[in-house]
Amino acid sequence: MALYFYQAFSKDGKKTTGYFDAATVQAVRDHLTRQGMYPVSIDLAAQGQNTVWWRRIFSRTVSSKDLVLFTKQLAVLLHAGVPLLQALELLTEYFKGTFGSILVAVKDEIKSGTPFASALARYPKVFDTIYVQLVRAGEASGKLESVLENLTTFIERRQELRAKVRSALRQPMIQLGIAGLVVGILVTFVVPKLAEGFAKGKSDLPLPTRILLGISDAFKHYAIFIIIALIGAYFLFRYWRSTPSGARLYDTIKLRLPIVGYFARMNAIVQFSQTLGILIQSGVNLAQSLDIVVNIVNNRILSDALNQARDKIIKQGKIAQYLKQTNIFPPIAIYLINTGEESGQLDTMLLTVGSTYERELNEYADTLSARLGPILLISMGLVVGFIIYAIMGPILKLNEQFATF
Repeated sequence: MALYFYQAFSKDGKKTTGYFDAATVQAVRDHLTRQGMYPVSIDLAAQGQNTVWWRRIFSRTVSSKDLVLFTKQLAVLLHAGVPLLQALELLTEYFKGTFGSILVAVKDEIKSGTPFASALARYPKVFDTIYVQLVRAGEASGKLESVLENLTTFIERRQELRAKVRSALRQPMIQLGIAGLVVGILVTFVVPKLAEGFAKGKSDLPLPTRILLGISDAFKHYAIFIIIALIGAYFLFRYWRSTPSGARLYDTIKLRLPIVGYFARMNAIVQFSQTLGILIQSGVNLAQSLDIVVNIVNNRILSDALNQARDKIIKQGKIAQYLKQTNIFPPIAIYLINTGEESGQLDTMLLTVGSTYERELNEYADTLSARLGPILLISMGLVVGFIIYAIMGPILKLNEQFATF
């Protein structure tokens, strides 16, 4: 059985859409005909959303929350002794929409003899390489429920870390955007009206007022050109960043920036250590684990350094020695990884390194958010204060002139 998405017309000419669970397309067609409907298109639900562009835009994607819930519930069912196929039958009744359609398709693949990991690999946008490789290792070792429990924890921590880093970097940008919008409104609409009331000529105005009026005139008369220039610059930047040379230079600049560089480097350490640790712990061989891990680091400079280390590690089997040569990992991390190699507990030490620097990254993000708030507030106060001073300067000058009469 598989879940199909259909589009059909009823006898009165009304178009209807829906889902129907059936063995074949012909079975869906026969069902619609018996209902007095004329079928227009019938597709597998997981594929149909990709073939119709408007459904792809408005369809709900599979969230990380759903993925965590599915993995956790599947681990519980398997641990309770429920067979995999039966467990998937139960879970397909719980999850609806896109994810439910995918689970139905995965269930049918398993019924036809496809391994669980191979069935999941057909949906890389939902089940990434790490997820599939861990499930494959769990199937091979007969410890699928334990692997799924570790995978649940791994996904949750990975999402929390991503959310923490994004929040720490996004919040200052939002505050700067709001401050810029407020200043733009003041300069474009408020300042000119106030200036007209007390100034006859710019030559009679104080320097701050003339600067402010000059900025205001530029926004007022050339606003459309400024907006077009900013939009054009944004798309040019996106294009430049998509080129190989631009992407490498962009990643290089990010690493040299004080705050952004710290986040990029520390995030790479946490991703590498935690992912490699859980892969090795789950029974994935070292060479395959390294191939997976180096591809999840989203900075090309760091990824290239790890790729070079990976080739040397695979040849000689010494992790700590070649990770040290990348100049990415701090000395304490190298020491712990080296200790894990010598003691035969490499997976445990890698997870320890990941947890340690994850906490450090979280603390840094919290501290950064707490410090940037007052700094941005003071900066915005200075800008607004300059605007108020530029407006009040001519008023005070006029008061002095009236006081002399």
